[in-house]
Amino acid sequence: WEVAVGYRILCRFGLDEGIAGHITARDPFDATSFWTAPFGAYFGTMAPDELILVSADGTIREGDGILNRAAFAIHSRIHDARPDVIGAVHAHGLHGKAFSSLHRPLLPLTQDSCAFYNDHAVHLDYRGVLFDTADGDAIAATLGPRKAVILANHGHLTVGTTVGTAVWWFV
Repeated sequence: WEVAVGYRILCRFGLDEGIAGHITARDPFDATSFWTAPFGAYFGTMAPDELILVSADGTIREGDGILNRAAFAIHSRIHDARPDVIGAVHAHGLHGKAFSSLHRPLLPLTQDSCAFYNDHAVHLDYRGVLFDTADGDAIAATLGPRKAVILANHGHLTVGTTVGTAVWWFV
């Protein structure tokens, strides 16, 4: 249910541009699989029974809908690289996209940005919509042990030990 609520929160904050963006939650019974929304689902009315369970090879194990291949390319690799990550969030909010075009980390100038001091990175190798898991591996490597990564010219991605934490860091 946290994934569905997370999508609704992103919508509430205007972080649901078109059909882009994704939240994932590691499955509690199979750590190699994750839950997410199907491609094209509307964030604002997301319900738990609409989610799909995706295996490590990209097969939909439960639920109906189309797998967002970009979500798989990125999130499968982050979940694989970071066993501590339960939730991951990536979307295309206006301000995140604008800041990501600067190709620099956040400076600790505000109370909010101080939460990311020395705990985020900038991934400079953005090549458009990602469908290759090698690109996801590169993002995961840039993220490393941190809670956030700014994707140059694209937006940002956050992770957490819960879905709620990842959504909080994203917003």
